[in-house]
Amino acid sequence: MHFQLDPDTEAYRDAVRAHLRAVLTPEVTERIYRSGVAHDEDFTKGLVDEGYFAPDWPAEFGGQNRNAWDAQVLNEELMRFDAPMYLAETTRMVASIIRAVGSPAMKDLVLDAAMKGDITIALGFTEPECGSDVAAATTRAVRDRDDWIINGSKMFTTNGHIADYIFLLTRTNTQRPKHQGLTMFLVPCESKGFDVQAVWTLSGERTNITFYSDVRLGDEWRIGDVDDGWRVMGLSLQDEHASGWGPHLTRLLQHAEDWARCPTEDGSPAIDDPAVRRRLARVAMENEVAMLLQRRCVWMTEQGRMPVAEGSMSKLFSTEALERASQDIVELVGPDGLRSYFEPTAPQQGRFEHLLRFAVGTTIYAGTSEIQRSIIAQRGLGLPR
Repeated sequence: MHFQLDPDTEAYRDAVRAHLRAVLTPEVTERIYRSGVAHDEDFTKGLVDEGYFAPDWPAEFGGQNRNAWDAQVLNEELMRFDAPMYLAETTRMVASIIRAVGSPAMKDLVLDAAMKGDITIALGFTEPECGSDVAAATTRAVRDRDDWIINGSKMFTTNGHIADYIFLLTRTNTQRPKHQGLTMFLVPCESKGFDVQAVWTLSGERTNITFYSDVRLGDEWRIGDVDDGWRVMGLSLQDEHASGWGPHLTRLLQHAEDWARCPTEDGSPAIDDPAVRRRLARVAMENEVAMLLQRRCVWMTEQGRMPVAEGSMSKLFSTEALERASQDIVELVGPDGLRSYFEPTAPQQGRFEHLLRFAVGTTIYAGTSEIQRSIIAQRGLGLPR
């Protein structure tokens, strides 16, 4: 494994940074934060125009045939800038699944439009009563001749109120073990019987609970084989579980260092204090580990190997390190560190307070820390369930 980016990838990263600095102005960032919605159509279309939407996709599908390292530095910079990417990422994720297992008609419907930023797709996995046990889904899809009738609800359908489609996990067979009776559908949000209700998170983000009441779909909206939904959904979970959150830790560290360089009441910067430097060093070390764990996943992919336990290691460590560091930095800054995000008198415009709230959710997104530990134990260490 190598630890340095090659010159071409560094140049690509620098171009991405320049684009993000130009488009993510303070005004845009504040508007997105206050909306609670991590999506901005103009920003997404700008990524498409610059070739930053899916650069590692084949050129025949609108990509640039770039390598995994270019895709990685793009993702790192988008995360470090806290870009409004969540809906774009889920759209690209589902488009990748459809590219792999979708019917020709589904590919014609989705791939080109997704790559142009003309459609968006949200995820409908978790249910109110099932928590992290996604396979326990009870949302039913019942065959009615050539159609399916869907009834149920999904929790944490982030961006479901603005998306064009929901990538929906349903139960189609109650007689088989829970992992074997599931089927995936792409549900148009304009369908009769679809409804959405806002749910606000601790970080100020809007997510949703979505309802499906006798939603009728033709069989052409099914993705993958009947009762094979766990495998189809697993294609997306592999990407989610391999996600690292280290760039958010990088962002926190940068704000903490900027704060520490400012003069205190006696005129000297806080960074002159050995205790302050020790705390910053601890965050810097965990940030380095988080980034290396994530880049190991990229290296494995480049070698043709699937990071399973390694992806969970990256996700688990980076999110728990972010939670530890955000608490530590707020304690370091003191009461001022709890002033609100975008409060003019707050240190670093309230980034510490926001990251403290945001960090808690990252240990839940894409599978809780407990799920990641189970994957590491079973798939990495060979321990029994």
